[in-house]
Amino acid sequence: MKEIVDKVGGLDVHRDTVVACSRVRERDGTVTFTKETFSTTRKGLESLAQFLIDAGASTVVMEATGVYWKPVYYALEGLFPQLWLCNAQYVKNVPGRKTDLADAEWLADVAAHGMVRPSFVPPPEIRELRELTRYRKTQVDARAREIQRLEKVLQDAGIKLTSVASAVWSASSREIIEALIAGERDPAVLAQMAKARMRAKIPQLEEALYGHFGAHHAFVAAQIIDHIDYLDSAIAALTEQICERLLPFESAVALVASIPGISTITAQVIIAETGGDMSRFPTAAHLCAWAGVAPASYESAGKRRPAGTRHGSPWLKRTIVEAARAAARSKGTYFSAQYSRIARRRGPNKAVVAVANSMLNVVWYLLTNGELYQDLGANYFESHNDPEAQVKRLSRRIEALGFEVTVTERVA
Repeated sequence: MKEIVDKVGGLDVHRDTVVACSRVRERDGTVTFTKETFSTTRKGLESLAQFLIDAGASTVVMEATGVYWKPVYYALEGLFPQLWLCNAQYVKNVPGRKTDLADAEWLADVAAHGMVRPSFVPPPEIRELRELTRYRKTQVDARAREIQRLEKVLQDAGIKLTSVASAVWSASSREIIEALIAGERDPAVLAQMAKARMRAKIPQLEEALYGHFGAHHAFVAAQIIDHIDYLDSAIAALTEQICERLLPFESAVALVASIPGISTITAQVIIAETGGDMSRFPTAAHLCAWAGVAPASYESAGKRRPAGTRHGSPWLKRTIVEAARAAARSKGTYFSAQYSRIARRRGPNKAVVAVANSMLNVVWYLLTNGELYQDLGANYFESHNDPEAQVKRLSRRIEALGFEVTVTERVA
């Protein structure tokens, strides 16, 4: 196999150590390997960088191993013409003789022959933004789990609040639960705390609030409410920090948020995960494949088998799928019509992935062209199959080629 790089450095990264291998092809065609182990402390990484510089490495490649690659990558960033981070799944060595030194040599060898492609590592400002948006998501998930725990406490106490209220955490529900914690047990008094539309359900509330809410229930519920309040403040602080860092991307966030189903928070996550620069994705299909909402392929002996979707960015995939579910519930939009057509034939899960794929296609075009989203409408599929509409589209294509078109109706 033809070698495309003469001087390569391969790094097998661990928590405490990193094994480096320099692969150098001499003018006479011989290949020499030099291997050495370094610590992952600051001093050790400085020695590692000097080792690779002395070897003249033009390309340095490493595996993405958990979070351990980050200090190594950041220490070497900007020191070499090419610094590659590769998916460990794509550079597995032949089993049977595995050592750290052999892994480093193998990484250098596959990079020298162009057998691996680097992963996308965004610039520092986008990496910082990612840390904030991802941590905010973990806090949102923790908040949802706390609300579920509160529901379990109420069910254990025989309080059927969610049988009447639409959610366990609302203004009315919170006031009722805080009164239970304070010692109020009269269902009639508790039901009178309902607000707005819940006041129409006061008789049902009185029946649902008759239970055996004890002192231990009150203690646990109080702890849960305090934790939810803390998480609310943490999420608000993170959102404020994210908005400040997204000021240079304000126009990009507005473009993405113009798509039905995508809120401002979702648009912030999309910008943080993709970097907002679509030039690194040659086409919209590349972006969808990278996000993991494009179909995978499996063919053997001339037979194709279902392979689901590709492996991609889990954070972006989760975000765009959640947005697709929201878009599917919208009224009178192209995405809701697309979801309905596919869900009837293929089921809701495949339909929502198809909508996510379409939405990410739109994101690519909006950020590439700098234009706001214009919805095609819920009747797009019906009008697209209309014979008159087909004639008009065909006429426009022919006229774009410089010809004149005259349409006449053929009489049978």
